[in-house]
Amino acid sequence: MNNHNPIGLFDSGIGGTSIWSEIHILLPNEDTIYLADSKNAPYGQKSKEEIILVSIKNTEYLLNQNCKIIVVACNTATTNAIKELRAKYDVPFIGIEPAIKPAALHSKKHIIGILATKGTLNSDLFYQTTEKFQDTKIIEQIGHGLVPLIENGEINSPEINALLHRYLQPMINANIDYLVLGCSHYPYLIPQIKKILPNTIQIIDSGEAVARQTKKILQDSLGLNTQPNKGKTLFYTNSNPKVLENILKNKYSVVVKDF
Repeated sequence: MNNHNPIGLFDSGIGGTSIWSEIHILLPNEDTIYLADSKNAPYGQKSKEEIILVSIKNTEYLLNQNCKIIVVACNTATTNAIKELRAKYDVPFIGIEPAIKPAALHSKKHIIGILATKGTLNSDLFYQTTEKFQDTKIIEQIGHGLVPLIENGEINSPEINALLHRYLQPMINANIDYLVLGCSHYPYLIPQIKKILPNTIQIIDSGEAVARQTKKILQDSLGLNTQPNKGKTLFYTNSNPKVLENILKNKYSVVVKDF
């Protein structure tokens, strides 16, 4: 491995592009490779064993592309598989977890909400995190149906809007002051979420923190890419590329691969 090798990212589809975008903004000279494992989405409905297996498959594909660091740009894969990935491979891994800590520390009401997948909310890692903040009431909500609709490109659909109203209203009634988005797909729903929530409720996700951690790990180990030109990005999907292309606003080409 050397500092010119690419950063690899994977997610259960297009959601992790919200993480890729933050990394690309912070580290514009880095080459990146992104895997959209849409064929297996959503991970949140799979068993822990299944999540580990698809995470291993994605990791090995990225390592075969000489990636110097792997960003698990999926909350569900991080909370269920990153321990096994770190034990199996001699490469740095960056995970993405729901931003419970900053929300709990900044909450003045000590009441926060989290919208996440079943796989994330049921994981041991999520339980261990929430146990540290017993003075904060955490309203948990599984975002049933949101990821498939986002993967189908129905971000602004009436179905998405109806689900968001159903999931967020109990949190509003509970008087939360922070909403944690616990899935990398959900930042694409922020415009709709803001229309539903009172402006006194802050929305928080993990994208910027993941980008900062990626930069720190690279600086402390292999070093940053010192090439003078802007980094190149390859996007791979094992499903229909149209939604991914739309999310990327057709600024990047998407290659269809079976991985």
